[in-house]
Amino acid sequence: MAYIGKKPSDITRAIATYDTFTGDGSTTTFTLTQGAASANDLTVVVNNVRQEPGTGSKSYTLTAPTSLIFNTAPAASDEIYVINPTQVESIVRAGDISSGVITGQTEESTVNDADHILMFDASASALRKITKANFAPSVTLTYTSGTATGDGSTVAFTINSGRAVANVLAIVNGAILIPTADYTISGTTLTFATAPAGGAEIQFRYLPISA
Repeated sequence: MAYIGKKPSDITRAIATYDTFTGDGSTTTFTLTQGAASANDLTVVVNNVRQEPGTGSKSYTLTAPTSLIFNTAPAASDEIYVINPTQVESIVRAGDISSGVITGQTEESTVNDADHILMFDASASALRKITKANFAPSVTLTYTSGTATGDGSTVAFTINSGRAVANVLAIVNGAILIPTADYTISGTTLTFATAPAGGAEIQFRYLPISA
């Protein structure tokens, strides 16, 4: 669409709130639905005449975010109309996202299933929203295991690759041993501090290391 002058922003838009009041000849303070940063942010109209913010000969001021104060009380039956662009909504496109968009936000410590996450849909080449429940559905973690039999002298046993002492449980005759203290792992070798007795049932339980 063609335009004259500077291109309007296409990444934000203002969302205004509207308040209406009726003067009674004595009330000077009116409470807004939403707060504003300053009196200059408001559009105040009395009987279809726009008012000028300020003190003295001007019409109104703002104290606290929601207290609109007229310098002179509007007359009885005066119709008061206030436009307050209190919120700015971001309209973000895929090309507009930078690291600052994320790092500049308030950190949230809890996530609910109904919360939305912004994602890039590669199949549509567009930004999409998805709920946490759909983005990270419940995952059932499973483990695998291996077995061996003690002979009273062997301390080194071969286990699966890619493992560390923190994600392998060694169980001898039903007793869970203490990692590092009772056994260590190097590469594909698990070494017991003391050789399991002859005939001892040894189980290696490989804990999940990724979902």
